[in-house]
Amino acid sequence: MARTPFHMAWFVSRGYGPKAWRLPWGGPNPQNWVKPDLFVDLARAMERACFDYIMIEDSSNIPYTYKNSHETYVRLAVDSPKLDPAVLAPYMMAATRNLGIVTTLATFEYHPFLLARLTNTLDHVSDGRAGWNLVTGSNDGGAQNYGLKGQFRHDERYDMADEYCEAVTRLWDSWEPDAMIVDKDRAIFADPAKVHPVHFEGKYYSTRGPLAAPRSPQGHPVICQAGGSPRGRTFAARWADTIIASANDVAGMKAFRDDIRAQGAAFGRNPDDIKVLFLIAPIVDEFRDAAEARRDAQKADANAFIEWHLASSSRLTGIDFSKFDLDEPLPELDSNGHRTLAAAYAGRTLRDIAGSGRQTADLDLNGTPAAVAARLCEMMDAVGGDGFLIMNGELTRRYVAEITDGLIPELQRLGVVRTQYEHALFRDNLLAY
Repeated sequence: MARTPFHMAWFVSRGYGPKAWRLPWGGPNPQNWVKPDLFVDLARAMERACFDYIMIEDSSNIPYTYKNSHETYVRLAVDSPKLDPAVLAPYMMAATRNLGIVTTLATFEYHPFLLARLTNTLDHVSDGRAGWNLVTGSNDGGAQNYGLKGQFRHDERYDMADEYCEAVTRLWDSWEPDAMIVDKDRAIFADPAKVHPVHFEGKYYSTRGPLAAPRSPQGHPVICQAGGSPRGRTFAARWADTIIASANDVAGMKAFRDDIRAQGAAFGRNPDDIKVLFLIAPIVDEFRDAAEARRDAQKADANAFIEWHLASSSRLTGIDFSKFDLDEPLPELDSNGHRTLAAAYAGRTLRDIAGSGRQTADLDLNGTPAAVAARLCEMMDAVGGDGFLIMNGELTRRYVAEITDGLIPELQRLGVVRTQYEHALFRDNLLAY
């Protein structure tokens, strides 16, 4: 039976921040999280395993949603602190040659010209391996750090982002591919006729252009997006090259991907050019019993530190979950943050939410590398593509090795993931199958 080939990527949950600081295998010096070493090691391991890309999550505030205070967030390092991923990315790029490096950059934090220039620069220094995780922001505290009273309403943020992307892509295209001549004999560095101002004037943004740098190797750095709401999906289908998605079961995965492909086609895009990757958190060990014991230990830790999870969910949704009973089913929730997440909470208890993790309902992902690899193949065969993003907030070198040196070789043996990179550019590898 022919298997569906698929892509593998890594979602660096909680961004350039502390990992596993109070847990075993967190390393001998948890205070050293501010150095890039762990993330550089991760990038090298991902490249050795022929992953498509690493995506570095980010948010630029110490939250205060839970109990209207930053106390829990600071005391337990809940989704914070975080250093700037745009500074981390070049270290990872310098340590690799083929891996795509995707940096989260929020539209409310950067003027379109500044973002176009930054991503263009990252694409140049990486020889065509840069990506932009396009987020509009969702937390009022982050917006207030940049002088706003709070975040714009959910759907308006995507209206603004449509305009933002138009400005950025026109800036990326302001130098024609062959504009930079560098002809010493004729004393011509670049052809002025092939460098164009954009004169962009929108409702929310304006920029003159041209970009103050030549066209980058990919032209357009790869755009990554994670819109899950109806408006977010439409936005992602229009602009994204790869989409970060989550679903409770395989049927939900297939429905999500089918919807994105249909909307992409309605925008005149080839649906095969939009790669939808689903978040998973597999636990692999030499024996299934050992993997299950680790899963149980994770649930026990979640129950022991339930306040951590309540604070994190509060940040993501903008809803203060300290006001709800732990064991009462939640009502339908109105969120100006991550609406898809808030909608998924309805009818569940906070205690259940905190302890469940990111497991799919109909196929568990705990066991030996061979068993988990077989399950992932079954899932992709049912969904139809395009791949998975590994996610583990408590990132350790042990976990990285279990995935890259345990799970991936089994997937390679089954012939469903690559054993070598086909192309030099990030986008070309993403489109290879």
